[in-house]
Amino acid sequence: MIELRLWRQFVTLAEELHFGRAATRLHMTQPPLTQAIQGLERAIGVPLFARTRRSVALTPAGAALLAPARRLLAAADELPRVAQAAAAGLAGQLRLAFVSNIAYGPLPEWLRSFRLAHPEVALQLREATLDVQLEAFDADEIDAGFVLHAPGAAPAGFAAWAVQGEPLVMALPAQHPAAALATLRLADVAGEPLVIFPRPIAPSLFDAVLAAYRAQGATPRIGQEAIQMQTIVNLVSAGMGVAWVPASVTHLQRPGVVYRPVPDADLRCETSLLWRAPPPPVVQRFVDHVVAQVHVRAPAV
Repeated sequence: MIELRLWRQFVTLAEELHFGRAATRLHMTQPPLTQAIQGLERAIGVPLFARTRRSVALTPAGAALLAPARRLLAAADELPRVAQAAAAGLAGQLRLAFVSNIAYGPLPEWLRSFRLAHPEVALQLREATLDVQLEAFDADEIDAGFVLHAPGAAPAGFAAWAVQGEPLVMALPAQHPAAALATLRLADVAGEPLVIFPRPIAPSLFDAVLAAYRAQGATPRIGQEAIQMQTIVNLVSAGMGVAWVPASVTHLQRPGVVYRPVPDADLRCETSLLWRAPPPPVVQRFVDHVVAQVHVRAPAV
């Protein structure tokens, strides 16, 4: 293993092609520099310089090594800045999970602005439901995640910031008689089969939906379960039933599906950003960025 000091001496001599001038630049005397270069040549096994009484020139081997040696020294000089940037959260890797509804809302813009502000942070993105995210946190596979839940019901054991609150609206087949109404009552659709996510992926929200039915004396009828919002909307389009979806999902326009508010159900959801405390610097940078973005956004409907 050859020390960086020797490569620095090699590059300086290669640039000067004069032992005296190179020694001056290196703040050393000529004999130790001569000995160092001879030691480097012995370590490599080939001569790097052709020397005469009047000249010093690079051999073909020395010329071939000059560019890689410069890159090596530049990379070594960069190491303190890289470490300082990582310690400040300005560089490194952020493993981020998210639920689909936030992807239909502000998440793309948050990611774009974060990447512009922190170009040395590598983002590793993963779409995942709450249950999958909790397992990923336990396995140290993600650093932060956006999760969907009922208002005020973010999972315990995490630092959390509610980034978005919105109503649940009804997705129903365009040919459904209630689709002609601008606003629905729960009674208009209470007897329809529900296309709904399995309870484990958002238990607080699942329970809130069922409680809204029971509060009006209705019994919810689950017709089909699906995990992804896009799949749920597609099943509604296929006539498999109706579905409660976050209002942000209305940006997903699917032929054969209409979205209608149901004010008397009074169903809402929240999306929160979760992370473990205390967070690594890069996670704190992302949290601070999202908090700042939430503060400048217009209030949720």
